[in-house]
Amino acid sequence: MSSRKSAPIVALHAVSFATPDGRDLFTDIDIAFGHDRAGLVGGNGIGKSTLLRLIAGELTPRSGTVERSGRIGTLRQSVQVDDRAPVADLLGVAEALGRLERLAEGRGSLDDAAEADWTLESRLAIALANVGLAGLDPARRLASLSGGERTRVALAALLLDDPDLLLLDEPTNNLDADGRAAIARVLAGWKKGAIVVSHDRALLRGMDRIVELSGLGARAYGGGYDLYAERKAA
Repeated sequence: MSSRKSAPIVALHAVSFATPDGRDLFTDIDIAFGHDRAGLVGGNGIGKSTLLRLIAGELTPRSGTVERSGRIGTLRQSVQVDDRAPVADLLGVAEALGRLERLAEGRGSLDDAAEADWTLESRLAIALANVGLAGLDPARRLASLSGGERTRVALAALLLDDPDLLLLDEPTNNLDADGRAAIARVLAGWKKGAIVVSHDRALLRGMDRIVELSGLGARAYGGGYDLYAERKAA
């Protein structure tokens, strides 16, 4: 069990949410997420993805409040991209890399020099290596990447942004063994907060705690998936 400090990055107070047709998904949820890795589990349709969207501020609760004290980054279940675009676009660094290229070729402006991020290339190399895509050319077309590789590029973009809290919704869906291993490595080394919605028990075993979402609300269990399963069985 992790000894990480868990000062809240996000705290939900009496949060309730209903579907557009008026069906209650959950009511009066009180839970906080800090600098630990939480696996979010529960039955299909219970509202796990909705809860992530509430935490991210993309949805508004029917009642209650969501307090945030840090930056939040979200990895989607599916990554929608323009196949003709370069990898740099999905990474969000196309403009910054272009600025560095102009300066290196002696074509840069004073604005380029003032705004240049001289650490970007090294940070980008580290982020891509961390998701198992070391040496990937940012100029490469996204059309040449598999869906799993695009998901890993999107995760590298999150690592570059370095948010306080990662939200990962089924991150290992449709990934091969290398992709699943890359996600697990990133989370194992992540020192900030993370909330991971997943059915992947191998991934959930590495969490600091499991949060179960049900019709009764949200309940936290310290430790990874195996300890959670033991306690549920007991």
